[in-house]
Amino acid sequence: GNFLECGKKGNLFHKEILSDYIASLLSFVDVKAMKPFHIVVNAGNGCANIAFSELKKHLPFHFTELYMDPDGSFPHGVPNPMLEECRKPLVDAVLSEKADLGIAWDGDFDRCFFIDEKGHFVEGYYMVGLLAEYFLKRHKGETIVHDPRVFWCTEKICHELGGKPVESKGGHAFMKETMRRVKGIYGAENSAHHFFRDFSYCDSGMIPWLIVAEIMSEKGKHLGELVEEMEEEFPCSGEINLTVKNSDFILEQVKEKYGKGASRVDLIDGVGIEYDNWRFNLRPSNTEPLIRFNMETKGDRKLLEEKKKEVMDFIHSLE
Repeated sequence: GNFLECGKKGNLFHKEILSDYIASLLSFVDVKAMKPFHIVVNAGNGCANIAFSELKKHLPFHFTELYMDPDGSFPHGVPNPMLEECRKPLVDAVLSEKADLGIAWDGDFDRCFFIDEKGHFVEGYYMVGLLAEYFLKRHKGETIVHDPRVFWCTEKICHELGGKPVESKGGHAFMKETMRRVKGIYGAENSAHHFFRDFSYCDSGMIPWLIVAEIMSEKGKHLGELVEEMEEEFPCSGEINLTVKNSDFILEQVKEKYGKGASRVDLIDGVGIEYDNWRFNLRPSNTEPLIRFNMETKGDRKLLEEKKKEVMDFIHSLE
């Protein structure tokens, strides 16, 4: 405590930031245009309720709330809605309550996940398409940033609405860098990270579901109806994690086998192999001994299942 006296002392002031944060979230939508939906929300005992408890005061919705109290012991399981078992309480509640929509957040609520009115999990891929369409219809000619996993649907929407699709390596640091470089109005990873130019190019787990509620209100349709056409036109595998010992070796072998007859080989993030009517991406995890597999086709679910099994069987044969 033996400090020198400073010639010029600073000032202490207090700032209430939560109200400004809530105002920022609400600036993305027209609350007055929203219909009084019944929405089930699940924070998984993560941190989402710190913001949600204030945000809901400004919204016309009726909420059924699950596991909203932050609890680091996670008594109801890890808050990772990518896992099917973590989504079950939300699915059950949507069905039993006959709700219009279900929303789940991960622990730090920078991602949100959607259950439609029929209790079906909506892949992040189609949420990217839905939000890209939303922004391009309001802001002509803007740039949309997407990751390399699956993107044919996003590209099609951009081309039809006069937008510019830009591919970025996955990961929040790379997405933000690309977003700033190309001044993208909206960007997303299929893992449910959604980035917004007017949110300092950062990702948010609150803005996407507010926009979805506005789209549902505007179009008079539930989420399942909004993504139905995309799901049929571009069926995808969802992200499949494969445990491996040597990801570099496997990626090289996959590139060697499938790259020869491909129309495009993309190395921006892992290995992306593209043919006329099907494509896949294989990328290593940065933190685990895993490679992440994603595949899509052009309207052919049978081909999706056949090629998914073929590629995964080849990967397993290398172990």
